[in-house]
Amino acid sequence: AFPKIWQDTMSVLQDECPSEPFEVVKSIVESEYGCDLHDVFETFEETPIGAASIGQVHRATLKRDGSKVVVKVMYPGVESTFRGDVRTIKMFCEVAQPVHVAPLIEIEKQFMTEFDYVLESQQLDKVRKNMMAADIAGDSSKLCAIPRPHLDLCTKRILVMDELNGNKLVTELKNDMNRQMERMNHSLEKFGGDEEEMQKSFTKEFALGENGPTSEQYETLIKLLDAKRRAVNAYAALYNYSVGLIPGTKRKEYQGKSSLPINHAKLIDDLLHIHGHQVLVDGVFNGDPHPGNILLLGVEEGKPQLGLIDYGQVKTISKEERLVFCRLILALADDDKDGVVKALKEAGYKSQKMDEDIMYTYARVAYDEDNETLTQGKHIQLFMEELHDRDPVEHLPQQYILASRVSILLRGLGHAVHQSRSVAKAWRPIAEKVLQEEGEL
Repeated sequence: AFPKIWQDTMSVLQDECPSEPFEVVKSIVESEYGCDLHDVFETFEETPIGAASIGQVHRATLKRDGSKVVVKVMYPGVESTFRGDVRTIKMFCEVAQPVHVAPLIEIEKQFMTEFDYVLESQQLDKVRKNMMAADIAGDSSKLCAIPRPHLDLCTKRILVMDELNGNKLVTELKNDMNRQMERMNHSLEKFGGDEEEMQKSFTKEFALGENGPTSEQYETLIKLLDAKRRAVNAYAALYNYSVGLIPGTKRKEYQGKSSLPINHAKLIDDLLHIHGHQVLVDGVFNGDPHPGNILLLGVEEGKPQLGLIDYGQVKTISKEERLVFCRLILALADDDKDGVVKALKEAGYKSQKMDEDIMYTYARVAYDEDNETLTQGKHIQLFMEELHDRDPVEHLPQQYILASRVSILLRGLGHAVHQSRSVAKAWRPIAEKVLQEEGEL
């Protein structure tokens, strides 16, 4: 949606902000616990593994049982700074871009939970237990892993949770592109170090186009390449234990499972299923699933699994609100304009003209999908502003603003890996089952 230079510049704000010196972190930890840092932690790495706008994260080991954990420490004075910044943005939007005021109010309200790590740890614990009860989160056989918080060690400014061993999803996807291009003898050096040109070639080589291979097509490719990998390794073993035993002979290297492609389609399908369940079934969901909050585990073992972190912006909606949203999702998935308008009215949407065409388009872009045809080739934000100009919105359903954010963030990730999706169609089976269980279908 944004130029690459913007993405590269702004992405550091996810977890690569300037960090506070260790002395500051140590003083905060000791102030919160009322004891020496090493009374709680056997080890505590001084260099943070990530630093965002609110706090930074350090690896540590618990003294009581040797558990490997990560410790998130909130910066001093950050809450008052944030409140001032949001107030300034709201004042600007009230004058220049009123369409964004309602979402800002909801986001501001949700952001306030970011400044209480006790609350965040409780939210993390609740979402994790919900996902485990649904058999979605857990060990490497499940769709995702969610870290366990150590509730008794969490304070307003300190959050302690189990460490997930993996890299950021974006990092692993770049690594995957590099591995597959090298497999075809197309290294980054061949493109003069230009990642953008390499990405274009990768897209062309894998025939990604607007929408890449399906999950099933990826699995077929992976199985074929795995069979080839096994054959290469069998030959290498035969060579190494025969000719390779001769002094001075160079042994052949084995190919690990990490050399196999990552199933991009399955990653997007899994993310949509996970968050669809949170929104439509549990009514308790992470409203901030941006790429910096998504890890990829198990790549070295050839078993990629999503790792989901950061639960500072968890939204809870009531059963009645869930059912209304399920009806909206069904109507969008079935392209039922009358059903969409009815559900929007039931949700509390109000505009000056109540233009049904604009209401329908708003719902599709906000909750379902975006493409050049739907947004007339315009950036999604500009398009939404134009809809507002044609029929000014007087009241947005506040309870669904973060659900819209989830939809837009996941769609953006899908676009980035050539796996565009209709969120409504992906969530339809979940919504349908919920409504059936409630006797509405």
